[in-house]
Amino acid sequence: MKNRIQVKICGMKHSENIQAIAALQPDYLGFIFYEKSARYFDAVVPEIAGTVKKTGVFVNASIAVITAKVKQYDLQAVQLHGEESADFCLALKALPGIEIIKTFSMDSSFDFNVLEAYNMACDYYLFDTKGKLPGGNGFAFDWNILQQYPSSKPFFLSGGIGVADWENISLLLETGLPVYAIDFNSKLEMAPGLKNETLCEEAILTINNITT
Repeated sequence: MKNRIQVKICGMKHSENIQAIAALQPDYLGFIFYEKSARYFDAVVPEIAGTVKKTGVFVNASIAVITAKVKQYDLQAVQLHGEESADFCLALKALPGIEIIKTFSMDSSFDFNVLEAYNMACDYYLFDTKGKLPGGNGFAFDWNILQQYPSSKPFFLSGGIGVADWENISLLLETGLPVYAIDFNSKLEMAPGLKNETLCEEAILTINNITT
């Protein structure tokens, strides 16, 4: 059976835009609860389809803060984008019905051995570009690094991905790596937190047609 690659649109901010993008049926919508981000979210999430998983993105927040946001926004997934430990991730797994996604910043010097401690502590890894910011740096890392990936745990691929990357995504999937989802953000925007509906629709339709 072929597995459909999931799609995450991250960095949502504006109510009408959230509803418009949610109507395109991505699998995940990301809301950034990090005050230093240009896409920091502190509004009300409008009503969207229950099939779209609302994902809270946190950077070194406390368990109490994360738990409060999960309840406030009825989140279905938590993405940890800081230096959270494996024990911290494991503690969050006690939250019922919440997927835990642990982000790792990638460059040529990344040591894949650090993943071993997190194997039982999260549901998915997310590989993003290492840059000045915790995320949203707007450029891709060298995906050839992933050929060293030692695990079977499925992962999200992130980091400046846009419409120019369709061929590269197809080539990556042909390697047999356990890519679970493609995470889009800045390359589909008109302004920070404001997504281009046409580009998002193209991204979702294209990825939905790419299979492993």
